Amino acid sequence: MLGSAADAEDVLQETWLRWVKVDLEQVSDMRAYLVRITTRQALNRLRTIKRRKEAYVGSWLPEPLLTAPDVSEDVELAESMSMALMLVLETLAPTERAVFVLREVFDVSYDEIATALGRSPAAVRQIAYRARQHVDARRPRQVVPASLTRAVLDSLRKAIETGDLQGLLDVLAPDVVMVADGGGIKQAALRPVTGADKVARMFAGGIGKVNSVLTAGPAMVNGHPALVLRLDGRLDGVLAVRVEDALITGLYYVRNPEKLTRVEDPTPLSLR
Repeated sequence: MLGSAADAEDVLQETWLRWVKVDLEQVSDMRAYLVRITTRQALNRLRTIKRRKEAYVGSWLPEPLLTAPDVSEDVELAESMSMALMLVLETLAPTERAVFVLREVFDVSYDEIATALGRSPAAVRQIAYRARQHVDARRPRQVVPASLTRAVLDSLRKAIETGDLQGLLDVLAPDVVMVADGGGIKQAALRPVTGADKVARMFAGGIGKVNSVLTAGPAMVNGHPALVLRLDGRLDGVLAVRVEDALITGLYYVRNPEKLTRVEDPTPLSLR
């Protein structure tokens, strides 16, 4: 819902503080009541995040989470938190995003969502329809097996570590787009970089400091294969990809150290 583990934990805490003050004898449906509290807190936090983004330096990417390998086995969960889909959700209005996540990811009923948002079920159905159309038009066209993504990433890793320009070009789609997030703290392209040649030359020229050693290790991030980049052994960033037709069409490079606090230890996740 929020694209930030820290904000999600704050919402969880705020929800708990309200929940413990509730007279449970007056609550007929505890789950629905919790959904309502959490959704409204998340919407409030989304508006705060929107104001933060307006002052953010450069491109903004969701916070990467190191996840256990078995997360990828839950296709619905893995797809719902992929970097590519998270970026699509960023283009939705807060209410659209809330309705989409509750309906499409958690299968909450329209009536329950309507109660949580203080809207009519008919209005919620219309919001869900618009949000689904918007997301479907922009989400990845293919479900790519994790094994294929890992193979593509392995070729990318070797090319990055050796500065092999041709090796990079071999795995990048001609119209690949790279989005980098340094948050004004770490150096990163302020705008998306488009085109295989431009992206390849950025990596081949070295994204680290002169005389430094850049390594890229495989990891599961947001339920999908990714690379964790280290400069002289120190964490430098996380590189997630979007793969179509065995080529990389999207690169998402998070360098902002404030967003890298969840890539050393796996975060347990479940829709259940």
